[in-house]
Amino acid sequence: MVEANTAELLLLSSLMNFTATRLPYRQTGYFSEIAKDYLDKSELLQPFYKHAPTIDGVKSAIHARKQFNTNRELLVEQLKKQYEVIESSSAVKKNIEKLSHDNCFTVTTAHQPAIFTGTLFFVYKILHIIKLSSQLKKELPEYEFVPVFYMGSEDADMDELGNIYLGNEKLIWDTDQKGAVGRMHGRGLEKIIDRIEGEYSVLPFGKELIQLLKDCYLDCTDVQTATFKLVDRLFAAYGLIVLIPDNIHFKKLMVPVFQDDIFHHTPMTIANATIEKLSANYDVQANPRPINLFYLKDDIRERIVEDGERFKVYGHDIFFTKDEMLEELQQHPDRFSPNVILRGLFQSTILPDIAFVGGGGETAYWLELKNIFEHYKVPYPVLILRNSFLVLEKKWREKLDKAGISIEDIFKSEDELVNELVKKESTNQLGLDKEIEEANNYYEKLKQIALPVDPTLTQYVEALQSKAVKPLMDLEKKLLKAEKRKFEVQRAHIQSVKSALFPLNNLQERIENFMPYYAQWGSTFIDQLYQHSLSLEQEFVILEEV
Repeated sequence: MVEANTAELLLLSSLMNFTATRLPYRQTGYFSEIAKDYLDKSELLQPFYKHAPTIDGVKSAIHARKQFNTNRELLVEQLKKQYEVIESSSAVKKNIEKLSHDNCFTVTTAHQPAIFTGTLFFVYKILHIIKLSSQLKKELPEYEFVPVFYMGSEDADMDELGNIYLGNEKLIWDTDQKGAVGRMHGRGLEKIIDRIEGEYSVLPFGKELIQLLKDCYLDCTDVQTATFKLVDRLFAAYGLIVLIPDNIHFKKLMVPVFQDDIFHHTPMTIANATIEKLSANYDVQANPRPINLFYLKDDIRERIVEDGERFKVYGHDIFFTKDEMLEELQQHPDRFSPNVILRGLFQSTILPDIAFVGGGGETAYWLELKNIFEHYKVPYPVLILRNSFLVLEKKWREKLDKAGISIEDIFKSEDELVNELVKKESTNQLGLDKEIEEANNYYEKLKQIALPVDPTLTQYVEALQSKAVKPLMDLEKKLLKAEKRKFEVQRAHIQSVKSALFPLNNLQERIENFMPYYAQWGSTFIDQLYQHSLSLEQEFVILEEV
């Protein structure tokens, strides 16, 4: 997307490059126990998934998928219709056509239409499925693999989707609209675009970024279409397909499941049995309801609940008898929106999925769903934890070096790093390990003297030991604390690096947006992320600008 006749910008783009350092997820301290155990292939979790996240697991998933009759004709037909509103790449068009063939399978990730993509991991998970699709084609050339971004445009969580961060400043979309975020119009977003323009237009690719946002958001009737355009503009060259499941034809495929959920509560019964076993060792990510569907109409997206002999749309005076609910479902399946318990099943019914790439939370709730898939005879995909990156610009690497922090130590707390620095740099003795050990040895000798005389005296000696050793331990802490005051400049240095790389004490990818990096480096930033994306390796990657 670099504009023509901008040789200087092209030169800057060509000079931008990353090197990668991989770390185990456990070393970061930022991931849940269930996600780490899944990566470690813990026996505790093996009953809750079907295929291992390996090439053999993918082969197994393909074999299972072949037994399922995916409605490929409908899928291709609806995707072509969806893409009529934009002019996408030839790579996308070819991939859509591939889906009509039985040897083609999808590698999928999903996310809601967060404004301007929300946070960096939105971009990371998309690039992961693109890279994984490419890698699988190399390893299994007899098949085709197509990356698909499944847009959760029916989500109504504005607290999560209606804001972005510029630095540590939270910009909130000022709108009073209700219902599915994807169906909302974009009025008011121009104010945020103006604020972004003021921040980033001076950067090398800032004007290109702003034009991209304006093209996608200011001329669109709804957020769903705007997000569709933005994702396509960023990733169409890689052949990424965007699928919008808010579609009556797709939902018709789910009518039997929706009906079973409403009238018999089968998904809840199955999921609860799984959760009972899973919760013995892990926190539960998603809890099923008796009815796992929302009613979706106009600006309404609210839960369907039982109300005596009737059904009610929660928070609204909308009621259905059983016969009326059945008729509504048959005539208007588009008015029914699955929650997290049924969403994966819907996705894998529409698409010939063999792998799903998601974050730790997504992986956790998918582990609750295997038995639901088996009940409805829908193939369960390979679960793959999405890629995670920390982008380390040159200026921050220089500060890390100045502070004496290695790449491997970057996830340690500020206090840990300061303590290590002080102990390494100080010329004074700060540790009292030897003295504490000598004190403990002294009292152990006293116990040996007291024991033959009166065994009960050993308790008295232990009390003396505690009174003697604890002050030494307190003194050690005071020595370190006093010495740390001499290193306030270094502490401030470490603090500035940590706050920059871990904004709001969180992972960079969970707070920051792609825009400052795009404004600085243009689409080369996306290309570099793709080059360093992993497929099945499942490690945390630190990307260092060189």
